[in-house]
Amino acid sequence: MTEPTTPAPGEMCPPPAAGYTELPTQGPARVAVTPAAAALIVELVAQHGPVMFHQSGGCCDGSAPMCYPEGDFLTGDSDVHLGDVHIPDIDPVQVWISRSQFAAWKHTRLTIDVVPGRGAGFSLEGPTGKRFLTRSRLFTADEKDALDA
Repeated sequence: MTEPTTPAPGEMCPPPAAGYTELPTQGPARVAVTPAAAALIVELVAQHGPVMFHQSGGCCDGSAPMCYPEGDFLTGDSDVHLGDVHIPDIDPVQVWISRSQFAAWKHTRLTIDVVPGRGAGFSLEGPTGKRFLTRSRLFTADEKDALDA
């Protein structure tokens, strides 16, 4: 079995082999979204305006990607900007994680997905009957090298 190679800049990353699909990203990215999550994000943006995510590290809502109106969750030196997800017809959506959690997860690509269930208490999807969920996979050696460059 050969390890997939990282696309050249400007080429699309291939979908994961983990049983779910992602919206395409340009080259290696630390964060992506599934089509189902993208559809819910578009609905939430229509209701609340631009949104952002912060990957929760536990406590009350477990380790879930929390969706907030953009700017409602204050980030600072203790947070890492994982990147922006690009969804057609809306502005890029920033995704953040705490610096300590990033240290543990920096070797993984995080994918925001959505599943049926009650959303986290503070996250915008709470009343929709759906909840955001983080899926992950290890970066390939080529992806890691490209992201570290």
